[in-house]
Amino acid sequence: MQTCMNVGLVGGEGFAADASIIRANANRQNSVPGDDDHDWTDGPGGEGPSQPVREYLAALDQDAPPPKDISLSDPASRLTAAVGKPAFFGWSTNYLIDVKNSVIMDVAATPAVRSAEVDSTRLMIDRVEERFGVKPKRLIGDTAYGTAEMLAWMVEEKGIEPHVPVWEKGERTDGTFSRSEFAFDETSNTLTCPGGKRLQQYRYPRNFERSGVTKASQRIYRASKFDCGSCGLKEKCCPGQPMRKIIRSVHEASREIARRFRETPEYLQSRRDRKKIEMLFAHLKRILKLDRLRLRGPTGAHDEFTLAAAAQNLRKLAMIAVRPPVAVQAA
Repeated sequence: MQTCMNVGLVGGEGFAADASIIRANANRQNSVPGDDDHDWTDGPGGEGPSQPVREYLAALDQDAPPPKDISLSDPASRLTAAVGKPAFFGWSTNYLIDVKNSVIMDVAATPAVRSAEVDSTRLMIDRVEERFGVKPKRLIGDTAYGTAEMLAWMVEEKGIEPHVPVWEKGERTDGTFSRSEFAFDETSNTLTCPGGKRLQQYRYPRNFERSGVTKASQRIYRASKFDCGSCGLKEKCCPGQPMRKIIRSVHEASREIARRFRETPEYLQSRRDRKKIEMLFAHLKRILKLDRLRLRGPTGAHDEFTLAAAAQNLRKLAMIAVRPPVAVQAA
């Protein structure tokens, strides 16, 4: 990585992040239900648990809900499936690349879970900044990286332009008013509906302090039942409810910034740049033949993914930086 930076292959302006699922070295038949009280203390030949099992137990979160199935040979992997295909245990290889020459800046191995993929991107960006002193101006990703928490981290904490689609759940397709059609007033902390009525968090004086923020980091605004009942737009707003309710994220300001980038020429260029990371994954599976892991456990997955990424960077270095001049090639 440092050699790629020394020869000028890294621009440091735009990074792209994505993940690709690789099959684990685990058989679907050799598994137990996630809520099964399995005895992990034993192992083959009475030698105790294997290294993948020890790593799984060391990182086990007792408060987290159990997965559907757990592999007995690689319990840290996760069951996943593409649409219309059989489920399999897998790991995700997460890449953070510089889009100038598709150089891989960092790689991380995570279970095949979307939330783990997003969290690994934060780790990789912090790690690259700490190791090499490089922080991108813009980060490119798909909708998985467009959650409110991730956008707030990029905008408010890191100062990175989020060139990612916003994860939208408030838009409706049934002909009724979507959340975007309600105007927000920051001064009064209220929303105004298309009929001109206000939606508020609290309508009566309170004798105690409340943050108004739910455990999901959201605020809930409600209209008056009287206003909605007499409104001529009720059938287009809340036909099956006595009043309209709007849920708004506390990170809505960061989400709005991401929406504004969507209309810029730079965002369109970022959409084209995102194909570069997909091409790296295609090369990883088709040329390097890493479509199934040989090692097990978090350490095994990390080692294989890191070596594969290093091989891809060395190939890029040889193709661009060490290529002989055209005159020498002709001779």
